[in-house]
Amino acid sequence: MERLLCLLAGYVCGGFLTAELVARHCTGKSAAYLGTGNPGMANLAHELGKGWGAVVLAGDIAKTALAWLLCRALFPGLGALVGLWSGLGAVLGHNFPAWRRFRGGKGVAVTCAALILSSPLWGTLACLIGLAVTLLSGWLPLGAVVIPALFVPPAFAFDGREAGLLALILALVMLSRHIRGLGRILRGEEARKFRRH
Repeated sequence: MERLLCLLAGYVCGGFLTAELVARHCTGKSAAYLGTGNPGMANLAHELGKGWGAVVLAGDIAKTALAWLLCRALFPGLGALVGLWSGLGAVLGHNFPAWRRFRGGKGVAVTCAALILSSPLWGTLACLIGLAVTLLSGWLPLGAVVIPALFVPPAFAFDGREAGLLALILALVMLSRHIRGLGRILRGEEARKFRRH
């Protein structure tokens, strides 16, 4: 029951799409009508500027942290699993918000926040390596899927089977949200958005 409540708390918090609020504030339109239509940091930063992209990032981190703090206070016995259960809920809420007909973002910032909150060392290392992959390759989808994938082995090794399985689910969710982008990379159709010139 504790795990289910963490998942639900995360989902409710994750369903608050900061990008939607920013888009409506700046343009009067839904994020669905801006750029790629994705209610996430990268799209909003491209369409409205880096400052507003940073606001979206801060909001996505804050809602993940809110779910984590709430669940940690209510269920201290879960330990590091609190971050993974509430984080998974936040990712699902962000990616598939019921109020938006289950059409949400891709969950990169939310996933990163969840990993770091559940394991500061391994979560931070995974995020930094994923960022390096993104910057060096120029492909955001590639860096995005690398982050949770790198987190899976230490989760199994240091926090046990349940933590490892939750990390694996997060990695699979991320893969599902970026599978089209990875396909475009393989076909040579994906633009290198972050490549240095």
